[in-house]
Amino acid sequence: MCAYGVKMVVLGVCTVEVHIPCSNSLKNKRGILKSIIQRMRNKFNVSVCELEKQDLWQMAVLGIACISTDKNVLYRTFNEIEKFIENFGEVRITKVNLEII
Repeated sequence: MCAYGVKMVVLGVCTVEVHIPCSNSLKNKRGILKSIIQRMRNKFNVSVCELEKQDLWQMAVLGIACISTDKNVLYRTFNEIEKFIENFGEVRITKVNLEII
Protein backbone atom coordinates (compact mmCIF):
# COMPACT_ATOMS: atom_id res chain seq x y z
CA MET A 1 0.00 0.00 0.00
CA CYS A 2 1.14 3.51 -0.69
CA ALA A 3 0.84 6.48 1.69
CA TYR A 4 -2.78 7.12 0.66
CA GLY A 5 -4.01 3.60 1.50
CA VAL A 6 -4.30 2.54 -2.14
CA LYS A 7 -2.74 -0.72 -3.33
CA MET A 8 0.20 -0.32 -5.67
CA VAL A 9 -0.48 -1.23 -9.26
CA VAL A 10 2.02 -3.32 -11.18
CA LEU A 11 2.33 -3.04 -14.96
CA GLY A 12 3.57 -5.84 -17.18
CA VAL A 13 4.71 -5.13 -20.73
CA CYS A 14 5.83 -7.92 -23.02
CA THR A 15 7.07 -7.88 -26.60
CA VAL A 16 6.89 -11.13 -28.52
CA GLU A 17 8.57 -11.52 -31.89
CA VAL A 18 6.98 -14.24 -33.99
CA HIS A 19 7.77 -15.95 -37.27
CA ILE A 20 4.78 -16.90 -39.45
CA PRO A 21 6.19 -19.46 -41.92
CA CYS A 22 2.86 -20.23 -43.63
CA SER A 23 2.18 -16.58 -44.53
CA ASN A 24 2.59 -15.73 -48.20
CA SER A 25 1.22 -12.17 -48.18
CA LEU A 26 0.55 -9.25 -45.87
CA LYS A 27 -3.17 -9.99 -46.13
CA ASN A 28 -2.60 -13.56 -44.96
CA LYS A 29 -0.35 -12.34 -42.13
CA ARG A 30 -2.98 -9.83 -40.96
CA GLY A 31 -5.61 -12.57 -40.84
CA ILE A 32 -3.42 -14.83 -38.71
CA LEU A 33 -2.41 -12.00 -36.37
CA LYS A 34 -5.97 -10.75 -36.06
CA SER A 35 -7.06 -14.20 -34.91
CA ILE A 36 -4.23 -14.51 -32.36
CA ILE A 37 -4.74 -10.98 -31.03
CA GLN A 38 -8.50 -11.35 -30.62
CA ARG A 39 -8.18 -14.70 -28.87
CA MET A 40 -5.53 -13.30 -26.48
CA ARG A 41 -7.74 -10.32 -25.66
CA ASN A 42 -10.71 -12.58 -24.95
CA LYS A 43 -8.85 -15.25 -22.99
CA PHE A 44 -6.42 -13.13 -20.93
CA ASN A 45 -8.07 -9.67 -20.86
CA VAL A 46 -4.87 -7.93 -22.01
CA SER A 47 -4.11 -5.13 -24.45
CA VAL A 48 -2.37 -6.35 -27.62
CA CYS A 49 -1.15 -4.73 -30.82
CA GLU A 50 1.36 -5.27 -33.60
CA LEU A 51 4.31 -2.99 -32.88
CA GLU A 52 6.93 -3.63 -35.55
CA LYS A 53 7.67 -5.37 -38.84
CA GLN A 54 4.27 -4.52 -40.32
CA ASP A 55 5.73 -4.58 -43.83
CA LEU A 56 7.20 -8.11 -43.58
CA TRP A 57 5.07 -11.10 -44.62
CA GLN A 58 6.43 -13.63 -42.16
CA MET A 59 7.55 -11.63 -39.11
CA ALA A 60 5.72 -9.60 -36.48
CA VAL A 61 6.35 -8.07 -33.08
CA LEU A 62 3.38 -8.05 -30.73
CA GLY A 63 3.14 -5.73 -27.75
CA ILE A 64 1.12 -7.03 -24.81
CA ALA A 65 0.24 -5.06 -21.67
CA CYS A 66 -1.49 -6.06 -18.45
CA ILE A 67 -1.93 -4.51 -15.00
CA SER A 68 -2.46 -6.10 -11.60
CA THR A 69 -1.86 -5.52 -7.91
CA ASP A 70 0.34 -8.64 -7.76
CA LYS A 71 3.44 -9.14 -9.89
CA ASN A 72 3.16 -12.93 -9.54
CA VAL A 73 -0.21 -12.77 -11.31
CA LEU A 74 1.50 -10.93 -14.18
CA TYR A 75 4.30 -13.51 -14.42
CA ARG A 76 1.73 -16.34 -14.53
CA THR A 77 -0.41 -14.48 -17.09
CA PHE A 78 2.51 -13.81 -19.43
CA ASN A 79 3.72 -17.40 -19.04
CA GLU A 80 0.26 -18.63 -20.08
CA ILE A 81 0.22 -16.17 -23.00
CA GLU A 82 3.57 -17.49 -24.22
CA LYS A 83 2.24 -21.08 -24.05
CA PHE A 84 -0.92 -19.97 -25.86
CA ILE A 85 1.09 -18.42 -28.73
CA GLU A 86 3.38 -21.47 -28.96
CA ASN A 87 0.36 -23.78 -29.18
CA PHE A 88 -1.42 -21.64 -31.78
CA GLY A 89 0.25 -23.61 -34.54
CA GLU A 90 0.65 -21.01 -37.29
CA VAL A 91 3.37 -18.98 -35.56
CA ARG A 92 6.70 -19.64 -33.90
CA ILE A 93 8.08 -17.42 -31.14
CA THR A 94 11.59 -16.18 -31.90
CA LYS A 95 12.08 -13.67 -29.07
CA VAL A 96 10.33 -12.58 -25.85
CA ASN A 97 11.07 -9.55 -23.69
CA LEU A 98 9.11 -9.06 -20.44
CA GLU A 99 9.25 -6.01 -18.18
CA ILE A 100 7.40 -5.69 -14.89
CA ILE A 101 7.14 -2.10 -13.68
